[in-house]
Amino acid sequence: MDSVLIASSSDKQCAALVRLVKETYPACSVSVAQTGLETRRAATDRSFDCVLLNCPLRDETGVDLAEFISHSTDACCVLITKEENADVLAEKCEDHGTMVIAKPLDRAGFCRALRFVAAARRRMLGVQSENLKLHKKLEEIRTVNRAKLALMQYLGFTEQQAHRYIEKQAMDLRISKNDVARKVIRMYEV
Repeated sequence: MDSVLIASSSDKQCAALVRLVKETYPACSVSVAQTGLETRRAATDRSFDCVLLNCPLRDETGVDLAEFISHSTDACCVLITKEENADVLAEKCEDHGTMVIAKPLDRAGFCRALRFVAAARRRMLGVQSENLKLHKKLEEIRTVNRAKLALMQYLGFTEQQAHRYIEKQAMDLRISKNDVARKVIRMYEV
């Protein structure tokens, strides 16, 4: 984990969280905020791997902030709260992927939770990357299909002829089928 944002109204608890994060990830950059507003600004201005919310904050309980972090950033969010509130908050937060940890924190349990969050974030980023690749591939397929349709409409090609034309142009010009398809679309769909 490279960067963590800690939101805590208590300076003492904030210092303890910084120590625990540094024990687990010594090279990690740690930023601190004391209110929900400061946390929202920091989370939107900069990218963090994880946001730790030591609840309650001065200006809010933290549930809405956790939801904001989960939906507006790619950071993993951990809400730290009193043991009597943990189950209720976990029920509210689990739908948007926020982990809830009960106070008092034990060092070993917190470190394991932080490592779990780091592993979950790496997996989430891998899935996001794969999703982007699939969207790009789908967009390329749509573009090639539009070009084939244009060739069929304007030049009377069959689908096989249009497909072969795009493939042959891509090989002859040493460009991708997507680039050929875009040229065909520009030429016939003006």
